[in-house]
Amino acid sequence: MRIIDRYVLKLMLWPLLGAMLVTLTGLLLERILRLLDMLSGSSNRFGFLAELSANLVPHYLGLTLPAAFFIALFVVISRLNQDSEIDALLASGVSFTRIVYPYVGLGLVLMCVSLVLFGYLQPYSRYAYRAVLHAAENAGWSGTVQSGMIVSPNDQLTMTTDMADAAGRRLTGVFIRQVDDQGREMVTTARMGQLRTNADGETATLVLDDGLQLRINSRGEPEVLSFDSFSLEVPLSGAARLLRARGGDERELTLTELVAESRRPDGLIPRQTLIAEFLARLSRALSLPLLPLLALPLGLATKRRGSAPGIIVAGLLLLTFNQLLQFGQGLAAGGEAPAALSVGAPFVAFTAICAITFATSRKRPGETPVGVAVERIADAIVDLRQRILPRRAQA
Repeated sequence: MRIIDRYVLKLMLWPLLGAMLVTLTGLLLERILRLLDMLSGSSNRFGFLAELSANLVPHYLGLTLPAAFFIALFVVISRLNQDSEIDALLASGVSFTRIVYPYVGLGLVLMCVSLVLFGYLQPYSRYAYRAVLHAAENAGWSGTVQSGMIVSPNDQLTMTTDMADAAGRRLTGVFIRQVDDQGREMVTTARMGQLRTNADGETATLVLDDGLQLRINSRGEPEVLSFDSFSLEVPLSGAARLLRARGGDERELTLTELVAESRRPDGLIPRQTLIAEFLARLSRALSLPLLPLLALPLGLATKRRGSAPGIIVAGLLLLTFNQLLQFGQGLAAGGEAPAALSVGAPFVAFTAICAITFATSRKRPGETPVGVAVERIADAIVDLRQRILPRRAQA
C-alpha cells in the first residue's frame, strides 16, 4: 500500500465507525421501545429484552453497513475536495481511477463482511430472535408479579397488584378475580400479600393480609368477608406451545441452505422465492464495492454547492435500489416474474448508474449527469431559501 492509500483509509476509520454506531444505536433504541411495550406483561421482560436486542444486532448491522460506508465516503471525499487535496493529487499525476482504488478495496472487505452477515449470521439470529420472542409471549406465569402487571394463568383466575418488590414476591394493593366451575364470580382485595412457590413446582401460595372478599353464595346472594389473613393457592402455567424448527421462512436459511433447498423438487418454499432471497442477499453485498464509484464523483461535485444535495441524491438512489430489491422479491414470491429478472434488474441498473457516473467523471471530475442533478437540487434549495428569508425579514 502506498502512503496515499494508508492516508485515505485512516481518514475513513472514524467517520465509518461513527456513522455505524449512530445509525445502529438509533435503530436499536427504536426497536427496544417497541419491545418494551410488547413485553410489558412479562415477569422477566428485561431478561428477554437483552436477548432480543442482542439477536437484532446482526440484522441492523447489515442494514447500516451500506449507509454508514457511503456516509463515511462522502464525508472524507468532501473534506479532501474542500481542502483541495484531490486537486493536488490530480496535478501530481495521480489518476482519478487510482484515487478510488483504496475505497474499492475497503468496499471489497466490507462485501465479505456483509456476505457473512447476510448469508450466515442473520438467518441464525433471526430464528433466535423469534425463539426468544416466542418464549416471552408463551412463557406462562412462573410465580412472580411486577407492579401493574395483569396475571392470568388460566381462564378462571385474574390477578394484579399496585406495587411489588424487585423479586415480585411481596405485593401491595392486590386485586384478584376468580370464577368457579358454576360461573360464579369472587373478587378479593387485600392491602398486602406475599407469594411463595410450592415444592411441587405447579402451584404457588398467596398469603393475603387485611382484605375483603366479595362472593356469590349458592343461593345467588352476595356475601362480603373481611379477613386479617387469608391463604389462596394459585396455579402456575408453562409455555403454551413449542416453536417450529428453523427453516420455515426463507430468511432463516443460510446461503448454502438456500441453494440446497432450491434444488429440492419437494421443498416447502417455492423455488423462485428461494432464488429471489439468494440473489437479493448477493446484490446487497456486491453493491458495497460499487459505492465508491458513486461517492467520489458526487463528493467532487459538492465543492461549490455543499454536501447536502449530493447526500440527498445518493440517499434516494440507495433507497430506491433497496425498495426495488424488496419489490422484486415480492414479484418472484407471487410467481409474477422470474427471480433473475425481478431481483437482478435493479442490481444491474444500480451497477450501470455507478459505472456511468464514475466513467463520465474521469475526464472532468465532478461533472456528471448525477452531478448536474446535484447542482440543480442545490440551486432549487438556494432559490427556495432566498424566497423564504425575505418574507421572514418582512414579518
